[in-house]
Amino acid sequence: MTTYQVEQSPARLLDALPCRGSWLALARVFPDLRIHHAAPRTGPGWTTAAALAGDAAALEAMIAFDERLGLDLYGTPTRPDVTAGFSLHRYAWPVSLAFTLPWLLESRVPLLPPSRVSVNRTTGELTARPAGFHCLPDDPAADRPDALVVPDRPALDAALRTALAEHFAPVLDAFRPRVRRGPRTLWALVTDDVVDALWYAAGLLGAEPPAVAALDALLTGDAASAPFVGTPGFREQDGARARTRVSCCLYYTVRPAELCVSCPRAK
Repeated sequence: MTTYQVEQSPARLLDALPCRGSWLALARVFPDLRIHHAAPRTGPGWTTAAALAGDAAALEAMIAFDERLGLDLYGTPTRPDVTAGFSLHRYAWPVSLAFTLPWLLESRVPLLPPSRVSVNRTTGELTARPAGFHCLPDDPAADRPDALVVPDRPALDAALRTALAEHFAPVLDAFRPRVRRGPRTLWALVTDDVVDALWYAAGLLGAEPPAVAALDALLTGDAASAPFVGTPGFREQDGARARTRVSCCLYYTVRPAELCVSCPRAK
């Protein structure tokens, strides 16, 4: 697949850190989100993904952050389940890019279980240290000891679905009692965040058409793409590309008069 704006210098550093080039490309066009190739961090502002999945206090602290954020943004408290849903969305959207950008830009899929990721909601940063990465046979890094070579693009797509599912499954299990939604609805939320995040980032990078084609091939809505729900659903509308989400973000519960342009309730 064509490579878009992936930093090539210093080459020795990037050779040692596969996937970092894609994360640097994102930082240049979207400085509000920075993905560092680093071990999980703790301390003020930082939460590890493993803690979110396994420590009720860490989960409660993140949801409380979004409760305060909701008051600042909307001037009124949000429903507890809505707040938890917003918190999950604000986690899934940026974290999914740690996986999907290298897949799109470099044909590499990092292995990032929760033990390898941390987030800082205050500063808009996250750390990711892959345990390895999937790549194609012609990848210059295919002979690395941490490379897991797959035969073709469909196999790489399958590796991405698996890597995403393995990361998000324990996180969704932790959020589920707070969001008060079933597994299918939560996977629909993650599906939308995977699509929307990459669509947005690819647009900034001048790579929207290949991103749309890649997402259509990744999420086919059949058993092969489970547990993800539905398809990206891209369409042309008024001369521009649009889509309808497969999940509802519940923003209407905060601002009833405002309906998201991609809301499934608008069908």
